[in-house]
Amino acid sequence: MKKNQRIETKLIHAGEPHPHKDGAVTLPIYQTAMYEVQNTTDYHDIAYIRLNNTPNHVALHTKLAALENAEAALVTASGMAAISAALLTVLKVDDHLLVQDCLYGGTHNFITEDFPAFGIEYDFIDGNAPETWKDKLKPNTRAIYVESMSNPLLQIADLKQVPQFAGNHGLVSLIDNTFPSPINFRPIELGFDISLHSCTKYLNGHSDIVAGAAISTHNYIKKITHKLNHLGGCLDPHACFLLHRGIKTLAVRMKQHNDSALKIARFLQQHPLIAGINYPGLASHPAHERAKELFDGFSGMLSFELKGGLETAVRFTELTCLPVRAPSLGGVETLITQPAQTSHSGMSPEARAKAGIHDGLIRVSVGIEATEELIEDFAQALSQC
Repeated sequence: MKKNQRIETKLIHAGEPHPHKDGAVTLPIYQTAMYEVQNTTDYHDIAYIRLNNTPNHVALHTKLAALENAEAALVTASGMAAISAALLTVLKVDDHLLVQDCLYGGTHNFITEDFPAFGIEYDFIDGNAPETWKDKLKPNTRAIYVESMSNPLLQIADLKQVPQFAGNHGLVSLIDNTFPSPINFRPIELGFDISLHSCTKYLNGHSDIVAGAAISTHNYIKKITHKLNHLGGCLDPHACFLLHRGIKTLAVRMKQHNDSALKIARFLQQHPLIAGINYPGLASHPAHERAKELFDGFSGMLSFELKGGLETAVRFTELTCLPVRAPSLGGVETLITQPAQTSHSGMSPEARAKAGIHDGLIRVSVGIEATEELIEDFAQALSQC
C-alpha cells in the first residue's frame, strides 16, 4: 500500500489481506483458539488467541499502526489492559514515573493503588508547567505519562514539551490518545514513544465492545506484547472483527463529533445557567491556541458545571431526552454522565476535589445525532432547572 495515502483511505485499506481471503471483501472471523504450529522456535510466534497474533489481530495491528504513522501496534482486551501492560513493560521495581495530575480514574487508581505494591514510585506533574518537571526528576525516573486531552476536564498539557523532555532525560514518553482519536491527533508524529487507546471509544464507535491498543515502534510493541501475553489481556476474534469494522467509519464519525460538539459548546457557553464549560475548541479555553496547533479537530467530548451544583446537575441529566445516561464515550449515541459517580468514582473525594472534578460536573460524549435536536433538548432541560 502507498505510504502517502490519506488517513481516510488507510482506515479502509490498511491491513486488509491481499488477495482477499477466499474472495471475501470483509475479513472473516477466525473463531478458532489455536492454529497448526509452523516452523518456529519462539513461543510468542505460535498463532494462538492469547498471544494476540491471529489473522484478525494482525489485520488490526497493521491498520492501527498506519493510522498514526507508526511502525507497529497491538490490540488488547481493554484500554486499561493496554495502559497497564505498557506501564509494566517500561517500569520495574524501584523505578519512578512522572504522571500528569489529571487522569482517567482507572489510570489514576492503577498508579496510586497498585504501584506501591509493585515497588514503583510516582510523582504527579502539572502538564502546563514543563519548567517544573525537572524538579520532580529522580535518578530512577524512567518514564513520563500524559493524556492528549485529560478526562474529564479536557485540559491540554504542553504536549510538544513531553517528548522533548523525555528525550533530554532518557525517559520513555507515553500518552493516552483516546479522546482525540488518530483523526485529530497522532502522537507518534510529535515524537512520543507509545500511544495508547481505549478502542472501546471512538475507534470502535458503536458501544458494543471493550478493547484497547498500544501503538509504537517494533521494539516497544514486541516488549509490550510479551508482557501482555503473560498477563492474558487478549482480544477475542469476534471483538477484533467488530473493532475492524468500526474503525472504517472513524473519519466520517469524527467529523460529525467534532462539528456537533463545537456548536453545542458554544450554545452552552452563552447560557446563563452554565457556571463553566470545558471544551478546547472554544476561544475561551485556556489552551485553545495550543489545541489549534496540535489537533486537527477538538473531539466530541465536553464537560460543564451548572449554577446550583450537584442537585441542579442531577435534575438536568434527568430532564434530557436524547442523551443516554451511561458511562463511557465515543459512541454514535450521545452519552451523559457525572464523572464523580462513574469514571472517577474510585478516586477519593479529596483526590477528586484536588483534581478539580466536582460532584456536579457533567461530562457529555456528543454523538452523531442531528446537532440542532441535541441543542433543543439541552435547552428544554435547562429551562426546567
